[in-house]
Amino acid sequence: MAQGESPSVLEAMQQQWASMAGMGVMFVGTILLGLSIQPLYNVPEARAFGEEGASKAGFVALEMLLILVFTVVIIWLARKGLDAVIKVIVLIALWYSLLITISPYAWKIDVVLGLGVVFQLTAVGISIGLMVLLHKYPEWYVVNGVGILVGAGVITIIGISFVPVLIILFMVIAAVYDHWAVNSSKHMLELADTMIALKLPVLLVAPKEKGYSFLDEGDQVMRGETPDEMDWDDPAPDASEPKKGGRDALFMGLGDVIFPGMLVISAVSFLPEMGPEINTLFGTMHAGPLTVGLGTLVGGLAGYLALMAQVALGNPQAGLPLLNGGSILGYLIAGVIALGPAALWQDISFF
Repeated sequence: MAQGESPSVLEAMQQQWASMAGMGVMFVGTILLGLSIQPLYNVPEARAFGEEGASKAGFVALEMLLILVFTVVIIWLARKGLDAVIKVIVLIALWYSLLITISPYAWKIDVVLGLGVVFQLTAVGISIGLMVLLHKYPEWYVVNGVGILVGAGVITIIGISFVPVLIILFMVIAAVYDHWAVNSSKHMLELADTMIALKLPVLLVAPKEKGYSFLDEGDQVMRGETPDEMDWDDPAPDASEPKKGGRDALFMGLGDVIFPGMLVISAVSFLPEMGPEINTLFGTMHAGPLTVGLGTLVGGLAGYLALMAQVALGNPQAGLPLLNGGSILGYLIAGVIALGPAALWQDISFF
């Protein structure tokens, strides 16, 4: 390539293929982990707003409002220098999400090994241990491990709480907000810098070079470059050059995994139970809804590849429009093929 000539998208992606592939594996792994525990939580008692609330759009509006309030509060606390308060708030939320993911496996281990230990105590002990490890040594692989477990728990609880039509509505609203927050107000970058500085697992990290340490990242990772030089995803850049010309790692906000994953779980939870039953570790699924869920995941991966093509050359790009768009398209295509178009609609109301 001649000096001063910009690399092609393919060349830029080839240079970063290892970190992009690693991020893709974490994207898929988080969603599949949530899918594995879905049968255990797919009961009315576990739904956030009960069985009837699963089809009420007002609760989606409430969820979106809570996200906005959380964002505003965290940014305000960061500007006031109250990092300790932020860390306590986020760690409590993370701990609860960890319990959701760990409890089924802790229960299964107790049963298989015949330990006679109350599985809740096992889950609590493991989750507290992970929180202590995260606090004492927040290296990138610790952050990723906790982030994957947290993401799987959030995906499962929200996915079983709303029918697919409402999840899609939620995803569309979130994608519009994401585009505005990244490309217009850019406040998501400030939020991301805060979380990176506190070494909290609300994002996934894929190092681009050996020897990378997340411990060395400061609090100006996202805002340390001019917009023309930046390459980022929401709430953190997903492709970058090493520090002498960019950044040393790919970053993906956990929300970019959670939203596509919610639709996967919702499809498996609420679509008509067509096709043969499939036994899983924690219960049964039906082949029809599972096919749609996996088709949704494939669509999300297509959106992920499109996102990587956008950010590989340093083009500013919000993640959710592509990730959510790909997931929704995958859901619709797989749903029409596997179940028929009529099966994809659920009656909803506001309250």
